[in-house]
Amino acid sequence: MAYTHDRLMAEADIDAAEARVRAALTEAGFGVLTEIDVKATMKKKIDKDMDGYKILGACNPGMAWEAMGFEPRIGAMLPCNVILRSVEGGTEVSAIDPVASMQAVDNAELHKVAGQVRDMLVRAVDAA
Repeated sequence: MAYTHDRLMAEADIDAAEARVRAALTEAGFGVLTEIDVKATMKKKIDKDMDGYKILGACNPGMAWEAMGFEPRIGAMLPCNVILRSVEGGTEVSAIDPVASMQAVDNAELHKVAGQVRDMLVRAVDAA
C-alpha cells in the first residue's frame, strides 16, 4: 500500500509550488499548522547541503475534532504532512495517506474519517 499521494509540479520551483499547495489546502478546508524547512535545518544543524525540501503540517479542524472524538490519542499522528521536494524538472508534492498511516489503529470509525481526509488531501494536491 502506498503511503503518500504524489504529484510532480513540472517546471515549478519549490516556492511557486508551495504557494499553489497552500492555496489548494486552504480551499479544501485545511490550515497549515507547522512548517519545517528541512533544507535550512540540515544546513544549520549539521552543515549539510541538500535540494529544497519542506514539510507542511496540514490540518482540517473539523476532521481532527471528529478523529479525536473516536480515538483520543490520535493527535500523536496529526497533522497530515505534505512535503514539497525539489526534483529534476520541478517540485514533487507528496501528501500522507491517512488511511495507510492509521492502519495500526483498530477503530472502524476512525478509518472512515481517515478515508474522507485522504480524499480531501488528494483533491487538494491534484488541484494545486
